[in-house]
Amino acid sequence: MIEIFDGAMGTMLQAGGLKAGACPELMNVTSPDVVKKIHRAYVDAGATIVETNTFGASRIKLAHYDLADKVREFNTAAVKIAKSAVASQAKVAGSIGPTGKFIAPLGDLEFDDAYEIFREQAQALAEAGADFLIVETCIDIQEMRAALLAAKDVCNLPVICQLSYSEDGRTVTGTDPQSAAVILEAMGASIIGVNCSLGPAQLVPVVKILSANCRVPVSVQPNAGMPYLENGATKFPMDAKTFGSWGKALVEAGATYLGGCCGTTPDHIRELAACVKNLEPVEKTFTRRLMLASRSKTVVVDKNSVTLIGERINPTGRKKLAAEIREGSLLGVKRDAINQVKAGAQVLDVNMGVGGINQAEMMSRAVREVAQIVDVPLAIDTGDADALEAGLKNFPGRALINSVSLEPERLEKFLPLAKRYGAAILVLPITQNGVPKSADERFSVTKKILEVAKSHGLDDGDFLLDALVMTISADKDACREVLRTLQLYAQLKLPTTMGLSNISFGLPNRPLINSTFFAMCLANGLDAPIMNPYDESMSNVLKASNALLGHDANGLQFSKLAQISTVDAVKKIPVDTLSAIKSAVVEGDKDEIPALIRRAVDEKLSAEEITERALTAAMNSLGDDFGAGKIFLPQVLLSAETMKLAFDELKQNFPARETSTQGTFVIATVKGDVHDLGKNIVGALVSNSGFKLVDLGKDVDAAEIVRAAIEHDADIVGLCALMTTTMIQIDKVIAELKAAGSSAKVMVGGAALTQEYADSAGADAYARDGVEAVRLAKTLVAK
Repeated sequence: MIEIFDGAMGTMLQAGGLKAGACPELMNVTSPDVVKKIHRAYVDAGATIVETNTFGASRIKLAHYDLADKVREFNTAAVKIAKSAVASQAKVAGSIGPTGKFIAPLGDLEFDDAYEIFREQAQALAEAGADFLIVETCIDIQEMRAALLAAKDVCNLPVICQLSYSEDGRTVTGTDPQSAAVILEAMGASIIGVNCSLGPAQLVPVVKILSANCRVPVSVQPNAGMPYLENGATKFPMDAKTFGSWGKALVEAGATYLGGCCGTTPDHIRELAACVKNLEPVEKTFTRRLMLASRSKTVVVDKNSVTLIGERINPTGRKKLAAEIREGSLLGVKRDAINQVKAGAQVLDVNMGVGGINQAEMMSRAVREVAQIVDVPLAIDTGDADALEAGLKNFPGRALINSVSLEPERLEKFLPLAKRYGAAILVLPITQNGVPKSADERFSVTKKILEVAKSHGLDDGDFLLDALVMTISADKDACREVLRTLQLYAQLKLPTTMGLSNISFGLPNRPLINSTFFAMCLANGLDAPIMNPYDESMSNVLKASNALLGHDANGLQFSKLAQISTVDAVKKIPVDTLSAIKSAVVEGDKDEIPALIRRAVDEKLSAEEITERALTAAMNSLGDDFGAGKIFLPQVLLSAETMKLAFDELKQNFPARETSTQGTFVIATVKGDVHDLGKNIVGALVSNSGFKLVDLGKDVDAAEIVRAAIEHDADIVGLCALMTTTMIQIDKVIAELKAAGSSAKVMVGGAALTQEYADSAGADAYARDGVEAVRLAKTLVAK
């Protein structure tokens, strides 16, 4: 059955008396009849689900209006109004919007704090009688994970999870629809979808990808096109009939829950409902496989290819790495993460098993930092339940747990964590009595672990089976038992893994033994080897085996890679200091950058040379990669932090005249607009790129912006507007700046803005994102 959501709430509230800059959720108690009338209009138009007027009714959003203590009152009132309005003709979805902040390390909001914010609102909505909870308009998968956990912890209601995507098909923080589907279904989302930001035409391909990568229903709530101003009023280009006509394409793409977002009215919903009235949902053909995901990439582990799991982030047998971890340094960990990915690793194993440290704390740090510098999924490798949860919580994706055995403590503690955080598990056939010697015993133990795991709610898309490698120097049959175990695993039709190097322990010429064993295992069904990706002989075996086993059609990739040495791909080639500084900024190497700046100073390089040839060159390279979709906001923010450390070091080593700022940049979100996430991103990148930043905050009056521009002799004034109803304030600020005689250039941006609007308002520049804002700022100052 196809369900119909309602449309926009904000514009309807404004028509009902909501003043610009006022709290929409306050109307649940001051003007309940207005809110009820809106709900009723949507039900009469054909909506089968209406959303409560609670999008911003969380503690953190209400605090802007000094109403943080009204969470329960506003949410309870909203559900009561909606229930009364629908009169059993429709269901009620409790709306939960984003916090407006990024989760650490991208921002300053901790995961646990976000969880508590969402938990408080979700509990109020559930206890008031909502039929669904809908978490919507999120741009960060980590924030969505916190919200989903909170919602599922307080009730058994269906939870709808809707992210917002940009025109490039990714969220602002880089998550693609496939990864979102993989992560959220594994965590227990009831319905996965998309809303806001784009019109129906742009969301058809997003819906297709979501539907193709999950078993749960898919929802979509597009805007009525992109807004524009006409005679001072905000307009949306798509009329109701045109909007409704897209219903058929959205259903054919896989959506079964359809509605509208910004710019849609009861008329739009009426046309949409009429269009899909006689349509049947598309039958899903998705079969769940083992899919791991980072924030921005999905890796499928199956029989169609070999997935390389990098083993190097493990202090066992590595004294230097263990010493660094013990001292609290993650420099070696981060280098290994970057280099293993360069060498071909598609998943990285992360182990913080060093005695005498807080493993949970170090795992949390390691996972955060590694996830920010590489785009591959992680395997959390630990025997400590607290460290495991720390790693799973802080990873913004779907991780692999390494490992779950038949030992009672592992089953009791690890399986619930796997289910809670949507992780896959590496099944290790070890019992409390030790390691089974024969393949038959290992197969039996593995089946028992799978049975217990399935009783905890896991299924065949959640398992990676380890064949358990022992050394042939202690057991002459060790190799044969591994190969036979792989053959038995084939009966289960599940992917397989193993750590390879143990086979040769205690023997001479270990690389020869290991590479030969590797080839034998690949021929017998090994899918995801855990290995050192720097090992030249192993890498060559993998390349050749892919061609021989048909994973590399006609050996095309083998031919291309034949001239490239894995070692050459990652070995350190001596570079000049300026190139090293540029690389450090691009890779976000905050640990190395101060020493590199000091080295440049020792080499008598000037501040201007360092700034232009290394730092500016790095940001230009990042801008190109960001624009091409090769990197995403998390990497850009990390590089910006590295850039700031570089400038700080420069200031300590050169007179002030040599390290003067790029210019003064005053930034604000305009009057009536309480959204500041985009502004904060731009501010961080601008500040870290050498500008003196004056951040006036959000909901700032035009007169205050003009005063600050004059007082600080601003070179640039940056204005942000997210809401279509506050766009007109940009015209006002620009006019008042000119009237006051300010020479500052004006840059504008925000979700509601376009180049055409910027031109009509008289702005000097329009920035689509923070990276472009930095580039434009430098150009404006140069002029």
